[in-house]
Amino acid sequence: MLSRLFVIGLGGAIGAILRSLLSALPGQTSFPYGTLLVNLLGSFLIGVLWVLFETRLLPEPYKPFLITGMLGALTTFSTYSLDNLKLLEGGQIGTAVINIIVSNALGLVCVFVGAYVGRLF
Repeated sequence: MLSRLFVIGLGGAIGAILRSLLSALPGQTSFPYGTLLVNLLGSFLIGVLWVLFETRLLPEPYKPFLITGMLGALTTFSTYSLDNLKLLEGGQIGTAVINIIVSNALGLVCVFVGAYVGRLF
């Protein structure tokens, strides 16, 4: 059990570092592009990995490291929610609605595309 938690923690550390680096890429704008970027990338990657695990192209022991640890720390529903709260409280209702629609719709598209790409392997 302890080794499983260590593997998840290691994956989480890598995912958190990647999230920090990728979130900073778009720069400072009123739209939360960084959060959108990491969430869409994570959605795509979980689609790919899900298929690779389901088809046994990736061994099951890697699942806690990659999905629970790395992707769990890379993606961020709490930051997404906070970004929308800030937009709403700042009177940017239209921007918040666009962020909610784009994040959810494109997130689902990214999972589908990722699963499709995973099936190509």
